[in-house]
Amino acid sequence: MRTLSNGPVVPGPAGRVALRPLPGSGMLLRDGFWGRYQALNGEATIPHGMAMLEETGSLDNLRIAAGVTTGEYAMPLFRDSDVYKTLEAIAWRRQQQHTDAVQERFFAEAVDLLKAAQQPDGYLNSYVQVVEGGKRFTNPAMGHELYCLGHLLQAAVADLRTGGDTGGLAGVGGRFAGLIAELLPGPLAGFVPGHPEIEMALVEFARATGRPELTATAADLIGRRGRPTLHWPQRGPGTRRPHYQDSCDPAYFQDDVPFEQATEIRGHAVRALYLLSGATDVYVETGADGLLRAAFAQWDDMVSSKMYLTGGTGSRHDRESFGDPYELPPDRAYCETCAAIASIMWNWRMLLATGQARFAALMERTLYNGFLAGLGLDGTSFFYVNALQTRSPKRRLPWYQCACCPPNVMRLLASLGHYMATATGAGVQIHQFASGTLRSGDLELELATGYPYEGDLVVRVAAAPDRDTDLAVRLPDWAANATATLNSRAQPADPADDRYLHFNRTWTAGDELTVSFPLTPRTIRPRPQIDAVRSCVAFERGPLVYCFETADRPGGNTSLAGISISPGATASPRPGVTVGAHQVTALTVPGAIGPARETGWPYLDTPIAEVGPTAELTAIPYYAWANRTPGDMRVWVPEG
Repeated sequence: MRTLSNGPVVPGPAGRVALRPLPGSGMLLRDGFWGRYQALNGEATIPHGMAMLEETGSLDNLRIAAGVTTGEYAMPLFRDSDVYKTLEAIAWRRQQQHTDAVQERFFAEAVDLLKAAQQPDGYLNSYVQVVEGGKRFTNPAMGHELYCLGHLLQAAVADLRTGGDTGGLAGVGGRFAGLIAELLPGPLAGFVPGHPEIEMALVEFARATGRPELTATAADLIGRRGRPTLHWPQRGPGTRRPHYQDSCDPAYFQDDVPFEQATEIRGHAVRALYLLSGATDVYVETGADGLLRAAFAQWDDMVSSKMYLTGGTGSRHDRESFGDPYELPPDRAYCETCAAIASIMWNWRMLLATGQARFAALMERTLYNGFLAGLGLDGTSFFYVNALQTRSPKRRLPWYQCACCPPNVMRLLASLGHYMATATGAGVQIHQFASGTLRSGDLELELATGYPYEGDLVVRVAAAPDRDTDLAVRLPDWAANATATLNSRAQPADPADDRYLHFNRTWTAGDELTVSFPLTPRTIRPRPQIDAVRSCVAFERGPLVYCFETADRPGGNTSLAGISISPGATASPRPGVTVGAHQVTALTVPGAIGPARETGWPYLDTPIAEVGPTAELTAIPYYAWANRTPGDMRVWVPEG
């Protein structure tokens, strides 16, 4: 058995990619914004998740399946996947030079439990084994058996690439994957998994273990879509299901048309984005161009008309799904945290395949906004849904019965150093800005930045090869008038066609490159097709989207329904504002605070003469909302 590298996504040697992940463990994050979040994840979020898996019954489900205890099964039926994602997070944390004895003991005990629960032929799913009496693969639409296997395989990859042995978690996952590879051509010839995840997991496990037949299995599963076969069964007597699942059609499952013919992104948001991640992986390994063409078409459809300002996806609570073009209501936005994570994973794969900066840019938007809002500043509270406007107080919860999001947050933060930069034969490419150490062959760089609140990225060369090496730094689309200096001498800062600043030279230890991005606040207006926020404005600074909370409203903690922004107003930064125990740069914006409610008929046939007394309104970064006294929040505010 062999491992190619130490990250979550490592294309094979013959993979069709423009960029490759950094060799070894990638970028080691230290200090700075993301370094602090990684530390919080390891010290608070992962231990909290371990405790919640015990408290809520996820581990007991596996104990019942293993025959070591008895009791009532804790629903929902895909709880095994929460255990696997937590194990993956623990494994990736080893790369941060923070091996934790308590977490490693939890990991080892969980692996022993999985071995005990696994059946002799390799099958492992606690719900089927305990609740369904061992009746396998009877519910392809909503059974989640291959979804859970996918997360098991990704955890096994993390374990392998961070020092785990082949007989541990990789042995458990490998036996189950081998069983699936045998069954799909025969007894399961018509089987299509309703929740994608297995596709990208099979490809990565194949890469990590040298089993190319598993990539072929992933390609087969993608090729089965579009017949169509997936429908949610009609509600039977005595059954209870969420209302949105009563009549799910094939489009909900991305099973309405063959994958390569799809031109629109549709259906359940997480399912769609996981499927696209797997299809991109299969393209990279097989060269099936139709997969990439369909991925491009769906990306364009998503970004042009089905994505929120925060990078969030899924405008409908009904079916947790994408809506129609420009159907982007801020108050009804679903924007599941898992969908933001899936988007980041897919865009990383598209970035590797194409080298195009637009995918790195969308990763940045989603990381700082749509994703990070799902985690409280305490590291132990979460949002499942991430609306852009609330009219009643919302609190993050310590866990959910459907707990897919919290352990997903853990594994992404634990592996975040993998997603910062890439390498080619010519040099390295810095896509996301964070403090830490970047190594690629003989090149070692120390990066320091106050991003996202400060716009300087300082790159110090610690070691370098004796040859010309290209150092590329992505220039964000909003970063007009960027500047650069090398050893205190001004350098051209005009981006190449690929939207990167390229600095090519024979570097010497001690060289220091500084790239500065002016962080001027920006007023954002929606296209008129987005009816729900027409005549409203929002504000951004750097990569951050901002929002207004009642905690900052002049006059007390009351509704935000009456506020407005002065026409043509510009925002001013206000550093040093405390949200919880977290320091942020807020924005001050001229506006007005009209009444939240008035008596009488709410519709008028005459112009409104006054909107209310003028005021200086305060906006904070969207990711930091709901960490103080609960109240209303809104990203989009009427202008006028």
